[in-house]
Amino acid sequence: MSWPVLAAVAAGGALGALARAGLLAATPQHPATADWGTVLVNVLGCALIGVLMETLTRRPNPHPLLRPFLGVGVLGGFTTFSAAITDATDAFAAHQPGEALLAIAANLIGALLAVSAAAGATATLLDRAAQRKKT
Repeated sequence: MSWPVLAAVAAGGALGALARAGLLAATPQHPATADWGTVLVNVLGCALIGVLMETLTRRPNPHPLLRPFLGVGVLGGFTTFSAAITDATDAFAAHQPGEALLAIAANLIGALLAVSAAAGATATLLDRAAQRKKT
């Protein structure tokens, strides 16, 4: 990996982590329960990655640092599946297995649905925009 790509990923990762910290600071947290702010971050981040990837794949010549900066860096730093698992582990330890399992399912299923729905919606919007340009 080249130094410019590494720098783009690092800079994007720092911005994404700061955005995550800001969003999590704004969401209510309860000790010994799954952190639903983490679920929100992961689902939102996956929706944004769906939009980004669909948009970039349709561009004829995107800047070579755009995907590493925004996808791997910003959105990779924004999402946090390791924290989701830690939150679930904490909920299990607090004898709340139902909440732990619900949080794990919400993270995984929510993320998959979000990326798929966002990519699909973006594709539809971009197709419509392309059709309007032709007419």
